[in-house]
Amino acid sequence: MSRRVRHRAPRVPGNGTRASGEGTRASGGGVRSDARADRGSLTGAAARVAVGALLVAVLVVGGTAFRVWQVARIDDRRPVDVVVVLGAAQYDGGPSPIFASRLRHAQRLYEQGIAQRVVTVGGGRVGDSFTEAEAGQRYLVDRGLPTSVVLAIGEGSDTLGSLRAVADTAERNGWRSALVVSDPWHSLRARTMARDSGLPAWTSPTRSGPVVQTRATQARYIVRETAALLFYRLTHASVETPGSGLG
Repeated sequence: MSRRVRHRAPRVPGNGTRASGEGTRASGGGVRSDARADRGSLTGAAARVAVGALLVAVLVVGGTAFRVWQVARIDDRRPVDVVVVLGAAQYDGGPSPIFASRLRHAQRLYEQGIAQRVVTVGGGRVGDSFTEAEAGQRYLVDRGLPTSVVLAIGEGSDTLGSLRAVADTAERNGWRSALVVSDPWHSLRARTMARDSGLPAWTSPTRSGPVVQTRATQARYIVRETAALLFYRLTHASVETPGSGLG
């Protein structure tokens, strides 16, 4: 009896192949999603760092501006060895209005017995017949201060250079304390520079003159002094413009 043999047709890949393809596609989509997530995470981290840095900068600038304003309002007058008048522009031996207001303030401090000596500081520019220090000395002597009381130190093209010269003179003469006279907004930076130069110093700012006349002027100088003080703290250098008396 003959046996019938059945021939099976070869199986054509069907559902299994499709499932494999779908798995590959799914796997590729997952890689792309992970890459996008990583990029998003990095972007978010960078944004947080940028926001943090901005907040720190705002706090530093704002805090410095507040200190400039705060010290400007404080008169720290006390008995000292010497009153130091920071120079400003002078014209042929006559002080500018800003400089004159500082000098008159220093004269009042001397007359109140705050110190027995007044030091005027500030160099001169090429072609000047007088230094700022000499112009200040002449002004005070003309107003009745004894010549022996007023010392002119005509060194330094900016506040930092002048205060370093004063600190050197103080060391030679045994002066241990100083009261620095300048405009209100300049006081914190001047005091910082004096102390960094080795001269224990306090400030007694003027309350008159062009720098304190209007709120707009005051705001402008606070902004300027905030930037200048931050620059000094970063570089230990001055940013004074010649003759401004605010460097």
